[in-house]
Amino acid sequence: MIRSMTGYGAAETGLPGGRVLRAEVRTVNHRHLNTSVRLPRGWEGLEARVVDRVRAVLARGSVSLAVSCDASGREEDGLPGLDMDRARRYVDLLREAGSRLGLEDRLGLDALIRLPGVVRVEGPPAAPVDEAGLLECVESALHGAVAMREAEGRRLEGELRASVARITDQVELVAEAAPGRLLRERDRLRQRVLALSGAVEVDEDRLAREIAYLAERWDIAEEIVRLRSHMELFLESLDGGDGGRAAPGTKAGRRLGFIVQEMHREANTVGSKANDAAISASAVAIKEELERIREQLENVE
Repeated sequence: MIRSMTGYGAAETGLPGGRVLRAEVRTVNHRHLNTSVRLPRGWEGLEARVVDRVRAVLARGSVSLAVSCDASGREEDGLPGLDMDRARRYVDLLREAGSRLGLEDRLGLDALIRLPGVVRVEGPPAAPVDEAGLLECVESALHGAVAMREAEGRRLEGELRASVARITDQVELVAEAAPGRLLRERDRLRQRVLALSGAVEVDEDRLAREIAYLAERWDIAEEIVRLRSHMELFLESLDGGDGGRAAPGTKAGRRLGFIVQEMHREANTVGSKANDAAISASAVAIKEELERIREQLENVE
């Protein structure tokens, strides 16, 4: 089974003291594994452990992981604080200015607290670090993202199989049409020779040699065999069979992409050797279907 690189997962874990840890994971397609982690203030030292956990679960994709610690239940969170050093400095400066300018000293608290930096609202204190709780929460969120990626992967797999079925139909049409074009070319050559030579009898041996030469130049039997083989390998890779399964942790999307590249090469050769409108049309249809597959594989892990 293949997995998409698009996914989302979220989880919450309760911590001592009534705090709640929440982790959110968002993943999108990327050639490699690219992880961005945001942890609560004071928890930054655990980032390496979190990244290791992500790498153990995901192989590819751009991963954004955000963890927050809800401290809204604590009464002391967000209370204002007073900067006494700054307040004293303001008082000294204002009294000195009043003395020099001959102004009456009317400095009061209402004016003092409006001065910049005297009163400040401090952010919530850093939550006590809980490594076990953090890794448990992250693990749950990652599993949620994986579940979504697998569901999306099943949908993509269905579309890929439908595309391969359409390619198979076109390959069979090519295989059926290929022999007939040689017979038509033989008859065409005979008619041209007759038209040019009048009543002179056609040299059948020479005509046979010309047909043999064309048959060799137009031969697409090997390309058809290889296309069928590549399609079989592609489906085996989707099935996870021994014939196409990559080792655990490798990138299935890259393996499937390589097979598509080889199929495209064979389809190009069929088109260049076609010399037949129906075969050319089938070759174009095959390449269009392969392009759709290639675009879908960009989001496959």
